[in-house]
Amino acid sequence: MPINKIAATKRGKAALAAAVIAAAAGGWQATKDSSPTAHPPAVILATDSLIKPWEGLALKAHWDRYAKIYDICYGETLINGKPVQANMSFTKQQCEAILEARVYRDYYVPIVKQVPNYTSFPVSLQASQLSGAYNFGVGALVRSSGMREASKGNYRLACEMQTRFNRAGGEVVQGLVKRREMGDAQRAGEAEICVSGL
Repeated sequence: MPINKIAATKRGKAALAAAVIAAAAGGWQATKDSSPTAHPPAVILATDSLIKPWEGLALKAHWDRYAKIYDICYGETLINGKPVQANMSFTKQQCEAILEARVYRDYYVPIVKQVPNYTSFPVSLQASQLSGAYNFGVGALVRSSGMREASKGNYRLACEMQTRFNRAGGEVVQGLVKRREMGDAQRAGEAEICVSGL
């Protein structure tokens, strides 16, 4: 469970409102909208308010010394199914389009297929779960106790339970605590966004 107090914030509510407006302006109309270019508010909220700020942007391929691979944009290791190469570069707009398309295709769609009532969850909960899945995987999210609670309608508990994904190598990592909980001065946290829309 959370280490710190989890609370709704003005910045969390503003981010949610901005994502809903952006989705409508982009042509998204309903949870059954399957247009690959009209992304739902949860995808926009996850990418703009959670993934981009926490992942950081690299416009030129960069060597990840821990993973021993090149990545680019917001942590992409594959572009068009091929590994990122040392000489690759993209514009910020290209990176944003790559990220949003990937979050929709590789995270949102598979979760919708595996969790029957997912699109009925609050947008803020969906966004926090998408951000979590981007960081620790769709399989871990779908099998999590937080997802079970969300499926029962226990949304606040689901927001809090996702904060358990705050370890690396068996140790609690303060950066992950911030990402999963209330963020920091510059970035919103997943639980913060999550409860701001309940």
